[in-house]
Amino acid sequence: MSERSITTVNPFSEAPLTSYPLMSDDQMFDALKSCHAAFDQWRLTPIEERAEVIVRIGEALNDRKEEFAQLMTDEVGKLLRDSRDEIDLCVGICKWTAATGPEVLADEHRSLQDGRQGIITYAPTGVIYGIQPWNFPAYQAVRYAIANLMAGNGVLLKHAANCTGSGMLLREIFESAGLPEHLFTVLTIDHDQSDALIAHDLVRGVTMTGSAKGGSVIAKTAGAHLKKTVLELGSNDAYLVLEDADLDVAVENCVAGRLYNNGETCVNAKRFVVTDAVYDAFVERYVAAMSDVPLGDPNADETGLGPMARADLRDELHEQVKASVEKGARIACGGEVPEGKGYFYPATVLTDVAPGQPAYDEELFGPVASIIRARDDEDAMRIANDSRFGLGGGIFSKDDARAVQLAKQHFDTGMVFVNHFNLATPEMPFGGVKDSGYGREHGGFGMLEFVNTKAIAVAA
Repeated sequence: MSERSITTVNPFSEAPLTSYPLMSDDQMFDALKSCHAAFDQWRLTPIEERAEVIVRIGEALNDRKEEFAQLMTDEVGKLLRDSRDEIDLCVGICKWTAATGPEVLADEHRSLQDGRQGIITYAPTGVIYGIQPWNFPAYQAVRYAIANLMAGNGVLLKHAANCTGSGMLLREIFESAGLPEHLFTVLTIDHDQSDALIAHDLVRGVTMTGSAKGGSVIAKTAGAHLKKTVLELGSNDAYLVLEDADLDVAVENCVAGRLYNNGETCVNAKRFVVTDAVYDAFVERYVAAMSDVPLGDPNADETGLGPMARADLRDELHEQVKASVEKGARIACGGEVPEGKGYFYPATVLTDVAPGQPAYDEELFGPVASIIRARDDEDAMRIANDSRFGLGGGIFSKDDARAVQLAKQHFDTGMVFVNHFNLATPEMPFGGVKDSGYGREHGGFGMLEFVNTKAIAVAA
């Protein structure tokens, strides 16, 4: 990326893809004003008509799935089958939001104690600014955009530089489905411009997905201007393998949970907290399974792990692995940067992971698994919560009822998966606690994050 342009790069071939000019300040503010003007009309559109447009967006995404999937794989290196899954998830979000939005956003009527009649209405607030990462180029943008469009807001997107093309294609698809021009606007701007945009009166809220460090900066900037934020940040999700776990289920899901999307997912399984009773058996089988994962072309069906999205991300991950080993961790498989083209890092397993190591304390954003031994189930739960993060987590146990009780009462995260790994579903809230951020998306909750919950009282 030069001073005033962005060039995307294929992480498998390392070849440049496309260059995009950065906007001037005037162009950025003009785009904001156009988005607000489009919002001023959209907010008056009946909610049922908004839902119809969102249905058509889902259909248009499905129609162009192969094109969009290929672009995402080219830009960020994700397996082509994972890219197709991502578009399917976006289509599901559109369908679910359109079907449930009118009910979620419907007026609520209350009889007040003094005889008056109360109405609670959810009014759109204006332009919502989204700052999104590269790991799910379609989903990250769709997740907040569709909810806010359903609510009647306008949407701005500042996408990660390395998936700029995906943001542009998303805008094209939205408008081809009948969304008014400028209502969903993609901005090519730098960080300094972004801060100035947040300060502008026409921006009414900010949502950001990214690192805890970046989220803290965004929250501070928005807070200085009294702008509400929703932050979905990093995590170090723990998956507990309890004494009564089915190891076949646990190993299969823990491999998938660590490697899905090349291991570059905030809600990937990252720490595997295994009780002493099953530790040796789990480690033997898990290491064998991870050792068999083939690196290769993300377009090929037989590839199990594609390249990481950027060279600097791969190098940072390797430094975390080396620092963990220097502090006592052991490499059970992987752990070496392969020669040749492509930003590859092998499926890696670290054992003897303990506090003070990056593999225990930090988020390892790539295909590296940290295995931690626990004395028993209670100790496993303690270790799981011994983190500054709290996005997701998992429990493997043959006793579903007990696992659910542990999830409800003890797991200090926003999401818990029992006997499986999952990323997100439209029907369930998505978000975390502690340094993993605040606010919720999906499940209807995202439609209510940036609305004015307005109270209207009518005299008896």
